[in-house]
Amino acid sequence: MDNSRNIIYSKVRLSRNWEEYVFPDRLSETDAEEMVGRLCEGLKDIDGQLNLRYDLVDLSKLGELERQRLTERRVINRTIQKKQAPMSMYLSEDGEVSLVFNGSDHIRIQVTKPGFLLAEAWQDADRLDDYINARFPYAFDRKYGYLTSYPTNVGTGMKAAAIVHLPSLALGKKFASLVADMGRFGVSVRGLYGEGRENYGAFYEVSNQKTMGLSEQEIVDLVSRVAVQLSDQESQVRDMANRSHRLVREDEIYKSYGVLRYARRISMKEAMTYLSQLMAGNADGLLHFAEPCDIYQLILGIQTAGLKSRSKKPLDKEELDVARAEYLRERLPQLV
Repeated sequence: MDNSRNIIYSKVRLSRNWEEYVFPDRLSETDAEEMVGRLCEGLKDIDGQLNLRYDLVDLSKLGELERQRLTERRVINRTIQKKQAPMSMYLSEDGEVSLVFNGSDHIRIQVTKPGFLLAEAWQDADRLDDYINARFPYAFDRKYGYLTSYPTNVGTGMKAAAIVHLPSLALGKKFASLVADMGRFGVSVRGLYGEGRENYGAFYEVSNQKTMGLSEQEIVDLVSRVAVQLSDQESQVRDMANRSHRLVREDEIYKSYGVLRYARRISMKEAMTYLSQLMAGNADGLLHFAEPCDIYQLILGIQTAGLKSRSKKPLDKEELDVARAEYLRERLPQLV
């Protein structure tokens, strides 16, 4: 049994600051513009790093909708989305690698990879880190490590995360206490999508709480261990259900497919719930598509800003539900 089969993607983020300038929240607009320009110019030969091609994006000139779309795709966070200041970004064509300048820190390096490839994401982030540091010396203290805008990031300045799909485990009565207990091991587990206490689709981000007192490799090992443990427990629950209630599970999964394939309008919550069912069913071999289907990419595609960008016109709530259903009908493959 693949004990990492429910890990959807892996991510490593590094927060760095150029020792020549004060932290972003204290930078004047003139200095921020100068710094961003120098960073962009100094890293203009980035094409080819990690065998990727990069586009330079002026974040400060992007509209609200495009910024929201980048946030939905986890390229930037909400703090960067809302910030009004000179900001730029090098973004790889596949969207998996980004360098943000003058966000929360002077430089934010982020590498994401599909599936359980956290160690590989760290290796790539480390290579980019060395490439940048050779050109721009970082603010670093021999005792405390990398100096960052937020004290919680001081030390390695590293956040490692694995996104895990836990639709069955999350239904258990002890799941809330299980998540709460993870803090004792130095990791946090939080839902990715939803409002309030709801978590549409049962996707959870497992990440390190501390950036100081552990090496980068220890952080990767810690997050990996917890993510694999949660994924393994999820698989055990689902495998048990397959043995004792296979027909019930198949019925739920095929009904979910039917709604997604033929609905004329569908809410975000409904779509996330049914796509979650398809993802679990496909991973467990209970449902087979006639052609390859990346369900997580469908989940990214049905988010609000993405749908609005494709429509090229304002959409109210009902129109969004209609556009979401149309998007899924067009992209969801037939079954074998």
